[in-house]
Amino acid sequence: MTHIEIKVLDKGFVRLIDHMGSDLSVVNAARVSFGKRKEAFEAGDAKLIGYLAEHEHTSPFRHTAMTLHVKAPIFVFRQWMKHRIGSEFNEISGRYVEFPEDEFFVPAAFRKQAKVNKQGSEGEIDAANRARAMESYLESCRGAVTHYKELLSLGVCREQARCVLPVGLYSEVYWTVSLQAVAHFIRLRTDSHAQWEIQQYAAAVRQVVEPLFPVGLKALLADRQG
Repeated sequence: MTHIEIKVLDKGFVRLIDHMGSDLSVVNAARVSFGKRKEAFEAGDAKLIGYLAEHEHTSPFRHTAMTLHVKAPIFVFRQWMKHRIGSEFNEISGRYVEFPEDEFFVPAAFRKQAKVNKQGSEGEIDAANRARAMESYLESCRGAVTHYKELLSLGVCREQARCVLPVGLYSEVYWTVSLQAVAHFIRLRTDSHAQWEIQQYAAAVRQVVEPLFPVGLKALLADRQG
């Protein structure tokens, strides 16, 4: 199997490791109710998948799975891991491994706090403050890593030394998820109200998943409004 990989942000990625099933799997999971099974996907099957999605008969979409290897900042995973239903995570552990020197996220630009949306952002900070903001950001991240390394050198265990590291630190997970669950993630996290960084990951996930389940994903993401 060719492992599809999409680069995200400055050091991250979304990589397909494995998958089970196809659009035909969704069709056969639905048709088993009538004791029937198909060997090839046909045009009429797309209509069935559309019907299932439109009427929220979602169990056939859960007879699929894909495993993605994701590298992302910890603050992104804090949002991502709210998506627990129909999915499972295994993450690299700072108790077992020592984090490298320069594995924290560095934004290309700093956004301003949104005036209306308390949890959101908008535009960029004033040009006069950009250089100092970057300097302060890098000082903080690099300082935290320096103290982390110092604690390790003083004999402090990894599980305690990691406590000083920033949420901008990159981590890695294996994420195994059903088609229904991944569509729910994409729908919520590509929305304009989601944090920009996780929007980039949701778009990358869609790029990876769409070729595997083109009909099923399209049906689950279809706009049902009006």
